[in-house]
Amino acid sequence: MSRALVLDSEALSGLARPQGQRFAEIRAALEAARRLRRDVVVPAVVLAELYRGPRLNQVVDACLSRETGLEVRETDRDFARLVGSVLAAANADSGALVDAHCVAAAVEAGGGVVMTSDRRDLERLAAPYPHVHIAPI
Repeated sequence: MSRALVLDSEALSGLARPQGQRFAEIRAALEAARRLRRDVVVPAVVLAELYRGPRLNQVVDACLSRETGLEVRETDRDFARLVGSVLAAANADSGALVDAHCVAAAVEAGGGVVMTSDRRDLERLAAPYPHVHIAPI
């Protein structure tokens, strides 16, 4: 059973722009997670990937203010160790660091679904973890 919904950069970016099919898919997943009382997690490194100047920062910050219940997962030493383990298990380099944070957040939660438009890379990272599922948007 999935215990958390994790949003990667593309999923959070899609949520930040309330229009179109991608927004509707992400919104439906958020509502399902809330009904099931699952955590909705955004790794802090996802924010770092999206914060790209005042205009984009404002879009991301408005989304975080509007969307209640999003948990931003900071990277402490224990979480960094888990992220490193995800990278090592997939024999991936640091180019996959943001994606590895997303998979690690789901692993840490005891299982989860990671929403992404980068399905192939995330499936590679999640392969050793049968309780982590990748949901394409």
